[in-house]
Amino acid sequence: MLWVKAFHIVFVASWFAGLFYLPRIYVNLAMVPAASGAERERLLLMAGKLLRFTTLLAIPALGLGLWLWLGYGIGRGAGWMHAKLAVVLLTIGYHHACAVLLRKLRSGGSQHSHRWYRWFNELPVLFLVVAVVLVVVKPF
Repeated sequence: MLWVKAFHIVFVASWFAGLFYLPRIYVNLAMVPAASGAERERLLLMAGKLLRFTTLLAIPALGLGLWLWLGYGIGRGAGWMHAKLAVVLLTIGYHHACAVLLRKLRSGGSQHSHRWYRWFNELPVLFLVVAVVLVVVKPF
């Protein structure tokens, strides 16, 4: 079980690293001057590659988490685990929102400012802090 837990932590940390950086690319995209097509294309390429890589990291993170929960019974029936699962669902929703925003940025349909993307970028930090506190402290 400790190997599964260790790899779960590694993949979760890696997934979140991608979720921390991807919206930073969106901030830069929102600040690119209209005349700078090459810079825009480079940032879109970077964002697309990072989104794909981050998605590939999320799959084992979620799979190993399910293995710990269902296979070993970690947190089964505990209130903290229900709250953590809600945070996981919010994180999956955030990941999906990043993909939707990238599609809009590619098509030129995003109307958000760089300030909006900066605030959007703070959400995964909150998700990670809450998840770690729930798992380590088990407040309920």
